[in-house]
Amino acid sequence: MDRPPLPLRQFVLKMHSRCDLACDHCYVYEHADQSWRGRPRVMSDLVLRATAERVAEHAKTHGLATVHVVLHGGEPLLAGRARLRAAATHLTAALDGVCELDLRIHTNAVTLDERFLDLFDEFGIKVGVSLDGDRAANDLHRRYADGRSSHDRVLRAVALLGRPRYRHLFAGLLCTIDLRNDPVAVHDALAELTPPRVDFLLPHATWEAPPPRPADDVDGTAYARWLLAVHDRWTATGRPMEVRIFDSVLRTLRGESSLTESLGLDPADLAVIETDGTFEQADSLKTAHQGAPATGLDVFSHSLDEVAAHPGIVARQQGLDGLAPHCRSCPVVRSCGGGLYAHRYRSDGSGFDNPSVYCSDLLSLITDLRDRHMSDQSAPPVLAQTLLDELATGGGTDTTVDLLARHQLALGRELLGQVRHGTTRAPADGDAEGAEEAWDTLTALDSAAPEAVDTVLAHPYVRPWALASLVAGPRSGAAEPASTAVRGLAEIAAAAAVRAGHPAAVVVPVHDGLLRLPSLGTLTVESGAGRAVVRATADGFTVRTDDRTYTVARTGPEDPAWRGSRRFELDGWSVALEDTDPWRACHGHPAHPRLTEGEAGAWRADLTVAWAWIRRELPRYAPGIAAGLRVITPLRPSSESADISSAARDAFGAVAIARPAEPETLALLLVHEFQHVKLGAVLDLTDLYDPACEERFYAPWRPDPRPVEGLLQGTYAHLAVVDFWLARWRSGGGLPAETRFSRWRDQTAEAVDTLAGSAALTEAGERFVTGLRRALPGDEVSADARRAARREAEEHRRTVLP
Repeated sequence: MDRPPLPLRQFVLKMHSRCDLACDHCYVYEHADQSWRGRPRVMSDLVLRATAERVAEHAKTHGLATVHVVLHGGEPLLAGRARLRAAATHLTAALDGVCELDLRIHTNAVTLDERFLDLFDEFGIKVGVSLDGDRAANDLHRRYADGRSSHDRVLRAVALLGRPRYRHLFAGLLCTIDLRNDPVAVHDALAELTPPRVDFLLPHATWEAPPPRPADDVDGTAYARWLLAVHDRWTATGRPMEVRIFDSVLRTLRGESSLTESLGLDPADLAVIETDGTFEQADSLKTAHQGAPATGLDVFSHSLDEVAAHPGIVARQQGLDGLAPHCRSCPVVRSCGGGLYAHRYRSDGSGFDNPSVYCSDLLSLITDLRDRHMSDQSAPPVLAQTLLDELATGGGTDTTVDLLARHQLALGRELLGQVRHGTTRAPADGDAEGAEEAWDTLTALDSAAPEAVDTVLAHPYVRPWALASLVAGPRSGAAEPASTAVRGLAEIAAAAAVRAGHPAAVVVPVHDGLLRLPSLGTLTVESGAGRAVVRATADGFTVRTDDRTYTVARTGPEDPAWRGSRRFELDGWSVALEDTDPWRACHGHPAHPRLTEGEAGAWRADLTVAWAWIRRELPRYAPGIAAGLRVITPLRPSSESADISSAARDAFGAVAIARPAEPETLALLLVHEFQHVKLGAVLDLTDLYDPACEERFYAPWRPDPRPVEGLLQGTYAHLAVVDFWLARWRSGGGLPAETRFSRWRDQTAEAVDTLAGSAALTEAGERFVTGLRRALPGDEVSADARRAARREAEEHRRTVLP
């Protein structure tokens, strides 16, 4: 039975159907579909209102957390400020109270000025700019109709976006590849403009109109070689910006979602609204044939549910089943995904049921990147200096944070082996035998279902258990040297078996009436039970003690004795609330007991708002959080209503927070604490300071002197605090936000100076701290803010510091 169509989340509004440039590689005007000729030049207010209502209706029906809207063309700036303001106003009003709005504009930028940017700042509209490299590269295609270059005007616009006042609006650059251009020169020209992201785009082509290739491109991999040359330069220069195609390849190779529709198997969720209000499929289909993107539907007569059910859109939601047989048997299909749908077209009757016209390029690119980055994932990675430089900026791409996570997993596996080795020397009472049974189960699962084992071992509170087990090992003289270790091994084996659906029965010791299954939850069993037998079922698992059998199902009513982990699937981030694991008590603050459904709902609501704020206002931090922050542990609130948060050095992937009054404060605590998580993982890979240093140093925000690692951790975390208050100031926080930005920037700079003069840093540490200094924003603040910041700092010194 076919599944129902998936909801749409991305919408492209064609604000204007004409353009002030005459780019000869433009798919709208120069390729097969010429429907632009019969459309109105500009989208009317009537169409804008109807579009906003349709999007809001669709979002409400499907409970969408966020919708993504791109103002497009033609050239959307030709619609003028008044029409663009109307679009933003209608969309914002229609979606108010329904879901978050991620609003962007894609432009050639030749007429972009301060007045447009002030409007975009008012509505939070992010700006993407088309630019193909240096002047020579850009002028191959992006010219005016009379042949004049557009390069200087675009650079002027990008310079405006680079100003502190507008930098937060800069979404990135889009560059269409031309093999005649030097890839290194193109990379360097774009990197010099310091964009947050660059998209390198394969020129639209089909089997009927193939892309241009040099005569010696006998194996059809010229575009792959061009991109790999960019990759090598990008890596050698420290990855100065995100590159969507490289990040997407690596993500899909790890089984994660792609960041672009041209790669991966993620279902299509995009609709285009033309200037006359007609709904169309993806714009790229214009390269295939006349009428290819048409649906026959419009905003006045049809809902977006009807658009989502259109056969053309459903065809791009079928994943592997929607690909040509040649693609389905390809070793890199889950990364390639058949390439961009439009690039598969043939006019011989097969339509889009073909591999991409770039098939050989994609195979070469993906396999090469796989071999470079992922050839030996079992070996602990080395943190390259370029990645350390990247992390020193405060952010960190998902690829880099995933590297940290993989090393933490490798450490977890090593600790697990040490624990198991210790149990083989355990005293009698069956401890050694129980440990061997659990280990045998884990060994079998690691061969049959390694992903399930990895998921359990990556749970943040497995490592605190392992370290405690080693401390209480046979040579420690502890009263029960092996019970903690054996129980934990059995718990891990049982949790992995449940996750894998493995039918083996796993015997797990019970402690104080509680059965723990790491990453899944806990079960309260009857008093006096000494052990339980856990067995996976088709729909969950059973737990049998001497007196009772408990059934836990993935669907249906939950056994009241079971307290499962609550996982929230937010927009681009999957995170669990951990309020059951006994080993979560490692954060230095009392953990909150099991949340009620109402309390958990409040957490979900606040996290949704906080995450949307981070993605919108602190985009450098969002990819790393999405890749590495898997667990949030609720803490008991303070009796003084103070904000409380913590990150444990040995619990990678978790932060602990007492839910604050405001979601924006939650956003601050998330980015602040995840800095500690990242730096802890860095320190497991790289020595940034001399561990023999016993000197202590004062931080401007603490009353007690700190060891050098404590000062380094605090400084790195406060870099995120500085960025938070800068974002609050830019987004309308007024003098209070400006004052806090000024204060925290000055105090973080003071801490950087203390670190730099400590004589305790290694060469890598000195370079890292230099990176922290460079990352501090240089925005000018008002005299009022400087005075207020000094007063706050002085008051803090008088009342808190010695």
